[in-house]
Amino acid sequence: MIIKIEFQLPDQVTHIDQDQNLENWKKGMEKKGPKSTANMNMDEGERSKKPMAVTIDTEALVTQPQERLSRALKRRYQYESNLKSAQDFLLSYVNSKIPLVIIYADLVGSTKMSMTLPVDKMVTIIRAFIYEMTCIVHSYGGYVLKYVGDAIIAFFPSGYNKLLPCSKAVQCANSMITLIKNGINPILIQNDYPELKVKIGLDEGKSVIVQYGHDKSSLIDLIGYSVNISAKITSLTYPNTITIGEDVYRALRPQMRMKFKEVKFEYWKYVSSQTGQHYKLYADNNMA
Repeated sequence: MIIKIEFQLPDQVTHIDQDQNLENWKKGMEKKGPKSTANMNMDEGERSKKPMAVTIDTEALVTQPQERLSRALKRRYQYESNLKSAQDFLLSYVNSKIPLVIIYADLVGSTKMSMTLPVDKMVTIIRAFIYEMTCIVHSYGGYVLKYVGDAIIAFFPSGYNKLLPCSKAVQCANSMITLIKNGINPILIQNDYPELKVKIGLDEGKSVIVQYGHDKSSLIDLIGYSVNISAKITSLTYPNTITIGEDVYRALRPQMRMKFKEVKFEYWKYVSSQTGQHYKLYADNNMA
């Protein structure tokens, strides 16, 4: 089954191919070189006025990862990872601050698995998780910043109009959970391995782009309030649940907001960087 997930603003109906649109945007950035945050916001605002459609083959979303995992468990497939696209994107914004939607996806139960599974099988499962989550992020036009143990940190560039990037990030998170439940777990069960679960936290805000060196090949990273908050949100989130910050929630359309409800955690003490008030969190309907 192929489903086209459409993101568009009111009174606009024209479809634009996502991959081509992103490629044209990247080429434009390469010609212009580094830009200020203000200019990026203007460009992103204009770009996000145009509707975009993400075509997701839901059958392939499940079957292809299943085939890869089945072969990998029999040592007939090797996963590869590549963070180059994110590093290339961020290179144009080194030493500046830009708005991003941050996704933090953390595998649940990996510590227990490391104590019960053979090392080679454990490594295969971690690689499979990282690889498949990366594929999903890329399919929605996002970028994978880095891997932290058994977690993946990704981002979607945002701007003045945050509807499009926030909506894509939420849909991306939903697809991650769908793949874990319907794609990866059935294969693990067939091979007598424990099921996987994932916790996902999202937040939006400006991040500082830092490069740890003077040459272009040096690692580029993100520092900022939203990066820290997304990590903290994820640590508090229930398994197979998406929890989003208030800034992401407010950027969504009412129909998508209805899928979330406010959730309160005992140790959540963060305040909004804009209002100074308690920063609210919202979890989807999968919340335990």
